[in-house]
Amino acid sequence: MAYLFTSESVSEGHPDKIADQISDALIDNFLAFDPEAKVACETLVTTGQVILAGEVKSSVYLDVQQIARDTINRIGYTKSEYMFDGNSCGVLSAIHEQSDDINRGVVKSNKKEQGAGDQGIVFGFATNESDNYIPLTLDLSHQILKELAALRRSGKDINYLRPDAKSQVTIAYSDDHQPQRINTIVISTQHDPFMKDEKAMAAKIKEDIINILMPKVIAKLTPAHRALFENNITYHINPTGNFVIGGPHGDSGLTGRKIIVDTYGGRGGHGGGAFSGKDPSKVDRSAAYATRHMAKNLVASGVCDQALIQVSYAIGVAKPTSFYVNTAGTSKYGFSDEAIAKVLENTFDMRPAAIEERLKLRQPMYTEAAAYGHMGRVPQMVKKTFKLPNGETKTLHVELFTWEKLDYKDKLQELFGINASK
Repeated sequence: MAYLFTSESVSEGHPDKIADQISDALIDNFLAFDPEAKVACETLVTTGQVILAGEVKSSVYLDVQQIARDTINRIGYTKSEYMFDGNSCGVLSAIHEQSDDINRGVVKSNKKEQGAGDQGIVFGFATNESDNYIPLTLDLSHQILKELAALRRSGKDINYLRPDAKSQVTIAYSDDHQPQRINTIVISTQHDPFMKDEKAMAAKIKEDIINILMPKVIAKLTPAHRALFENNITYHINPTGNFVIGGPHGDSGLTGRKIIVDTYGGRGGHGGGAFSGKDPSKVDRSAAYATRHMAKNLVASGVCDQALIQVSYAIGVAKPTSFYVNTAGTSKYGFSDEAIAKVLENTFDMRPAAIEERLKLRQPMYTEAAAYGHMGRVPQMVKKTFKLPNGETKTLHVELFTWEKLDYKDKLQELFGINASK
């Protein structure tokens, strides 16, 4: 039976995403100077105020207030009329040392037997309906907001945009789960009060979003995905009218409240644990990346059209307590889900220390993942510089989004006996 499916995204200026980015900026700064740091930090943002809380075990002292301010300014909250800006907001730190009860379960004399930082279940998912193996509804939602942020920063084609924004894309699927057309697009963007006539202002925003933003988004898509944009798309642009009051002044933000935006847009599964603010000893983060890495390489190898992988852990125990694969009936070449699971279990070491090593997760690589999704991103090398309060600086070459690499595709084709040339 044909159906509609929807995913949403939020911009880097959304209050929850501001909190995620601050938390991950702290993670990156700790890891830059102390790669073995153990960190779990939360951020709350509201009108004119940032509150930092959490637990840390590290040899490094950071100016966490300045890191928070720099992150807020980078996002674009630099004006007092936003009622929240990086230079004037208050920043309260309530970060303290990590509990010894937690630390003893994680740190082991044999690094390879490092225990999981907590109990938990994680899911990885991949589908071949988009080029980056995430659901197309989510991919398009992210791309809309990335392009909107680029327009905001350039200030040329649309000069009234503010940092807070949300998007939502609904696609009509066939009964065999193939995207057929874009049904509905919802975009809410914060803006300056640039007209006295509110109805005229709303009409201008809708016109610019449809005629300036959307053509830029569509132009960057593949021909097959461009063909999904027919003339009968329903647009809801700032459906409530005004969106002048936004960001932390319009709504408080908290680390870890956008876990579906961060992952698969409602497809697949989610174990419930957030990513941002956690060092990779927390399997909520590291094992979620590892299961995504497995699922993406599995689908890319041609074994199946989509894959959902679940792994579970006990706190302080290195070996997973369970391993599950579901290809939703899309497995090819006669492989059962059980057979696929056995191959993956024997190929990917899912102990926390092995995941950290395989995906190079002890790098300061997380700030870039804290907005526009952790999955479906492009692996790349970047140069980053970090600074301590005493003036010491460190410049590092960092590999981002290692869990998105297709470095196991050929190996899986070999293990499953698939001839890639056919």
